[in-house]
Amino acid sequence: MMGSEAYEQYRTAQKAGKKYYREAVAAGRYPYPAVLDEILEHTNTVGKMDLGVITIPTDLIVGTRSAGRGPALAGNFMPLLEIDSEFGSKWVRLCEAHLGPEGIRDAPKVYEYLGRFYVEEGNKRVSVLLSYGARSIPAHVIRILPEYSEDRDIQRYYEFVHFHTLSGQYGVQMQHRGEYARLVAALGMEPDHIWTMEERRHFAAGFSRFSDVFREADRGISGATAGQALLVWLGVFRFADIKTDSRQELLEKLRRLQADFRLVGGMVNADIQTEADDALESEKSRSLLPHFGLFGRKQVRVAFIYAYDLAESAWTRSHDYARQYLEEHFGGSIQVAVYNAADRQYYRAMEQAIEDGAELLFATTPSMMDACRRIAVEHRQAKILNCSPSLPYAGVVTYYSRIYEVKFIAGAIAGAMSQGDSIGFIANYPIMGVYANINAFALGVKLTNPRARVKLRWSCLPGDPVAELLREGVTVISNRDATTTKNEHQSLEWGTYSVGPNGFETLAVPCWNWEQMYEKLILGMVNGAWNMAEVRPVNLWWGLKSGVTDIQFGHQLPDGMLNLAKILKTGLAEGRIDPFDQRIVDRDGVLRCDGSTSLSPEEIINMNWLCDNVDGITPEFEDLLPESKELVRLLGIDRGQLQPEREEKQL
Repeated sequence: MMGSEAYEQYRTAQKAGKKYYREAVAAGRYPYPAVLDEILEHTNTVGKMDLGVITIPTDLIVGTRSAGRGPALAGNFMPLLEIDSEFGSKWVRLCEAHLGPEGIRDAPKVYEYLGRFYVEEGNKRVSVLLSYGARSIPAHVIRILPEYSEDRDIQRYYEFVHFHTLSGQYGVQMQHRGEYARLVAALGMEPDHIWTMEERRHFAAGFSRFSDVFREADRGISGATAGQALLVWLGVFRFADIKTDSRQELLEKLRRLQADFRLVGGMVNADIQTEADDALESEKSRSLLPHFGLFGRKQVRVAFIYAYDLAESAWTRSHDYARQYLEEHFGGSIQVAVYNAADRQYYRAMEQAIEDGAELLFATTPSMMDACRRIAVEHRQAKILNCSPSLPYAGVVTYYSRIYEVKFIAGAIAGAMSQGDSIGFIANYPIMGVYANINAFALGVKLTNPRARVKLRWSCLPGDPVAELLREGVTVISNRDATTTKNEHQSLEWGTYSVGPNGFETLAVPCWNWEQMYEKLILGMVNGAWNMAEVRPVNLWWGLKSGVTDIQFGHQLPDGMLNLAKILKTGLAEGRIDPFDQRIVDRDGVLRCDGSTSLSPEEIINMNWLCDNVDGITPEFEDLLPESKELVRLLGIDRGQLQPEREEKQL
C-alpha cells in the first residue's frame, strides 16, 4: 500500500514539475533550479559561516549548489524524469521512508546566499518534502557572505544577517533597508537584544499563522512579503491579536490593509494630487453641501483633533481659525467639534469623536498618523485625513500645501532687495518638502541676483540662527512661513525681511491659507472625491492655484519689484511658471534637471539635495534639538537610515 502511494505521489509531483517547466519556457524563464556556482562566478565573497542544523522555510529554496549530472528537477524542485529512471526509483524509496514510522532522518545540506538556499546534498529529500507541501524543513546550513558594498541589496542582506543572528528567525523576508530594524522596534526590543528561546518560539508560532493567513488574503497580488505585511500590521494592531483573533477576523483585517501591502510591495505608488479638482470650485459643488447625502444625513459632522494647546501653538491656532471659518461659511450644513489631545492620547480622542458621531476627522499634525491608521481600519464609515506632506497609508488622506511656490517669489524679492550678495535662509527641519522650499527660494534669488549666495541655517539646531546671520553681515533673511493669512506675524521670526540701521522691514511673507484648504476638503468629501484612498493612498499637495497658499508683500516694496512679484504669482497660479522647470545643478555639480521638463511631484517632495548657490550644512540627527527629533524620525528625508524608536514590548 505504501509503495503504491509513493508511486502515485511521484506521478503527481512529476505532473507539477512538467507544468512548471512548460510555463517557464513559454515565459522565457530558466526552467530548472538556479545554480549557485554560476551565480558566484562573478561575485566577491568574504567567507563562510556554518550555522549547523536549523529549520529553514522551503519557499526560500531556489536552487542547487552545482549543475549536477542533468536536469532532473524543474525550478520548483518537482521531478521531470520518468519514474523508471534511477532518479525516479530513489525518489520513490525516499517517499516510502517519509511515509513510514521513522520518516526522512538525514537533514539536507544547503548553502545560503543572500537569504536564498541552494541544495548541495539531498535534492531528492527536498523534492519529496516539497511535494507534500512542507512549509519548513531542518537543514544543515552554510552561509556564504558577500563582500560588503554600497549595493542596497547587499546592505539589506547584512541587515538580515544581523536580525537572524539575534532572533534566529529565517522566514522573515524584507525588501527594503531599515525594515528589519523597524520590525525589532515595533516588537518593543532594543536593536541589539538577543532573543530568548521563549521570544523565538512565541514569534515563530505567531508569524507562521500570520504568514499562512496573509497568503490566503493577499494571493501574491501586493508584491509584499509576509515580513513587510507584519510590519504594516504592527502599525495598526498588536502581535497578540494574531493568536487571539479567529482566522476569519485575521482575514478581514488583512484585507482592510491590502492597499498598504500594495504600497510596500511596490505595486502602487501614492497618488500625489497637486491641485484641487476644478469641480470643487463650482457653485454647483458648493450647493451640494446643504443636501449632503454621502453619510445618509443632511448635516455633516466634522471633528478637528489638536495636538497642542491653542494658546501655545501658532500652528494649532491657524487650523482653529479655519475651523471657525467653516462654521461661519457653511452655517448649519456642518457640525464641528474640537478634541484636544495635548496629552498625546490621539487614538482616544479620535475614538471619542467617532462615538460622538463624527464622520469626517481632521488630524492636524503628522504625529497622529498611527492613530489615524487604526481608526481608518476600525471605522471604515468615517473619512480620516491627516495633515502631513506625504505619509501614504490606505484609508487615510494626507493634505498639505506646496509652499515652495511662494518661497520662489520670496527668493526673487530677496535677491533684488539685498544690498549684498549674501542672503540668509532659516529652515525648520530636514524633512520632506523642506529642501524644495530651500531650493525654490535659492532659484528665485538666482533669478534676480545670479551672484548671490544663500546662507542656510537651521532652527532645529542649538543656537540663534538670526543672530548668527546678522553677525555675518547678512541683511536679508528668510525665516518661518506664516501659518495663517491673518496679520499677526510681524517679527524677525516670520517671513522674508531686510534688517538695517532703522530696524527690520518686511519684504514678503509666504502664508498658509487653511480656510481654503478645509473648504475644498469638505467639498471633496461631499463629491466622494477621496473614496479612492481605500484602494490607493492619496496625498493632496495643493498650491497657489487652489488658493491654499498665498504671499503677502511688504508695504515698502518698490513698484517695479512689486509688479515682478505679482507677475510671478500669477504665472505660478496659472501653471505658466514652474520653479523647477529649468536647468538645475546641485552644489556637488550633479545635473538635477536639464531644463527640458520639470521635476515630478515625487522628485520635489522627496528632494534631499541643495542647489549650487546654497551654502550650509545638512543637520545630523544626533545634533538636533530634542523636541525636533520626533518629527524628523517621522518625516525626515533620511528617516529610513535612522534607528527607529522602540515601541511597547509585544513578545
